[in-house]
Amino acid sequence: MSTLSVINDWIKHGSKVLDLGCGDGEILFNLRESKNIVALGVEIEEKNIEQCLLKNINVIEQNIDYGLSNFTSNSFAVVIMSQTIQVLKKPEIALSEITRIGEVCIVTIPNFGHWRSRLSLLFTGKMPITEPLPDNWYDTPNIHLCTLKDFEILCSYLSINIKERILVNSDNQKRWYLNIWPNLFCASAVYKISN
Repeated sequence: MSTLSVINDWIKHGSKVLDLGCGDGEILFNLRESKNIVALGVEIEEKNIEQCLLKNINVIEQNIDYGLSNFTSNSFAVVIMSQTIQVLKKPEIALSEITRIGEVCIVTIPNFGHWRSRLSLLFTGKMPITEPLPDNWYDTPNIHLCTLKDFEILCSYLSINIKERILVNSDNQKRWYLNIWPNLFCASAVYKISN
């Protein structure tokens, strides 16, 4: 089960969906095809905006770090932030905002606590390069790396409810052993959250 399948399973047919940091619009495009959603993306990179437009995805050019006050409370059934939170300067503000804007929010994060990251740091003494975290420390867009435990503590601090969590391995697959010690074995996670 890939991250996209998890997101697809959690979204109802015809929902109004906002994707923050939507990239090239792949998630919204797939959801529009499979679930007939009303889609809106927010993106900052010009080349990604062009790709969204080529896919007929409505997209707004906006920096999430400057706030989301242009969106009213509960204006979307679902807000998605997939592999975005770790690139934001103020992830805690973004989390508060998305739970204000969406009835349900879906957040995916890479897990810096994954065993490969830990071993790489231990044995090489340098920041790890893994499939979920593929960039060098000096050219990575990631500025707030966290573990699953870090993310869950932040949600608790912000009084955000974690309704569901799906763990995936490095191959983006759900496996039984990931639940044994998720912060160690899980490469990334998909969270369904709300106020």
